[in-house]
Amino acid sequence: MNLLFVLLGVLAGMVIGVIPGLGPTATIALLLPLTYSLEPATAVILLAGIYYGSMYGGTITSVLLRLPGEAASVVTTFDGYQMARQGRAGPALGIAAIGSFVGGLVAVVGLVLLAPVLASFALKFGPPEFAVVALLGIVLAAYLASRRFAAALLMAFCGLLLATVGQDSIEGSARFTFGSLELLNGLDFVAVAMGLFGLGELLYTLEHSRQPAGTVARVGHVLPSRAELRQSRGPIARGSLIGFVLGLVPGGGGMVASLASYATEKRRSKNPERFGRGAIEGVAGPETANNAGSQSSFIPLLTLGLPPNPVLALILGALLIQGVTPGPQLMNEHPDIFWGVIASMVVGNVILLVLNLPLVRVFIRILDVRVAILVALAVVVTMLGVFSINNSIFDLWVVLVFGVLGYVMRKLGFEPGPLVLAFVLGVLLEPAIRQTLLISGGDVTVFVTRPISGTMLALAVVFIGVMAVRSVRARRTRHVTDRQPEKATQ
Repeated sequence: MNLLFVLLGVLAGMVIGVIPGLGPTATIALLLPLTYSLEPATAVILLAGIYYGSMYGGTITSVLLRLPGEAASVVTTFDGYQMARQGRAGPALGIAAIGSFVGGLVAVVGLVLLAPVLASFALKFGPPEFAVVALLGIVLAAYLASRRFAAALLMAFCGLLLATVGQDSIEGSARFTFGSLELLNGLDFVAVAMGLFGLGELLYTLEHSRQPAGTVARVGHVLPSRAELRQSRGPIARGSLIGFVLGLVPGGGGMVASLASYATEKRRSKNPERFGRGAIEGVAGPETANNAGSQSSFIPLLTLGLPPNPVLALILGALLIQGVTPGPQLMNEHPDIFWGVIASMVVGNVILLVLNLPLVRVFIRILDVRVAILVALAVVVTMLGVFSINNSIFDLWVVLVFGVLGYVMRKLGFEPGPLVLAFVLGVLLEPAIRQTLLISGGDVTVFVTRPISGTMLALAVVFIGVMAVRSVRARRTRHVTDRQPEKATQ
């Protein structure tokens, strides 16, 4: 059964990766209701397959049509599309598949070696450390995932506020329910996530959708030549390492890793002017890095219960729905989930390598389907899925409200990721803070005096300070730039 869901997950991921604008976040949000009827290990295997499978699928349209199907594939358009215009679309897709396969395997090996060590270190954590880890995760996600740090922190604050809605877990008092019985149990995570990421993203995609212009480049043979493989060896090796390391950082993952890999290869190249004109290194490195990053990001999730990005926050939500709390004890209490996910990544990468190359032309045909049809179908599935969880009309209203909110946020330039991440982590953050204060008798200095929590809290303050300084400098630069045309006019 798990092998079947690996296949379904990676195939769904590839299809979603091909369709511009959807991406794994919206897809996983839409499929959350399905996880209720599955075993916890099977559910995570399915969602993980969708996540790293979308990294493969996004490459296809990036190379052939210059349309990144997934955010992490934007960098691939720089050189992949130029290779396609030169009649080298096949080798570009081939080296991307090979690099993604190698990066995925490197991440799995790193996961096997590093996760037990990190889990044993995390056994030293108490409530103060878990509270600060959750807080640091929210700050880092806002720091790395958004150019508007203040706006991201505001979204994170709103997420923490939403997490307090319902009955107090310690005192039992009602908070922010406004007399509503439906809100006593709090806002349903699935309804909130499907609204913000599912319905909101679908509305935004429908507004900005357009059919690809022009003809699809001829793919031809997909296996790179020996010379191209020789050129790609270094970028694939470096991309695997860069992707693995950045995948561990909250807010990192595929997008940040692919950008870092591309910048590294361009800086190391003896002929940097080749980049942007069809350099195969500009495809091999980023594609390897984004797949390695997407899979290594499972390490902090499974060992610390800390999701590094919104996609992993949704997977964390799926586990919490199943009554499983990721953390240091996961390997001992639920070894089927921990080792099942790792085994599924190995199998999934092999399946993707085998299917990705011969089925390129089949996946491209998906682009012929009108986006409006796909969106209408997804909305119907979304509402049916949410209703099937609790048979609650109230949950449908929650989806609609947060769907409109997610759409407005995207229009105004606010990212929903920090909000959902904070909403999920708030469920873990509040009990940890309350337990710490009960143990310490209300002494808040316990967060600073303990070495691990004090160090992480200092890091969070440093990140906030750095972003505040950058924001002030950027505002001053814009002010000076705006005043120069006025002086010139005078």
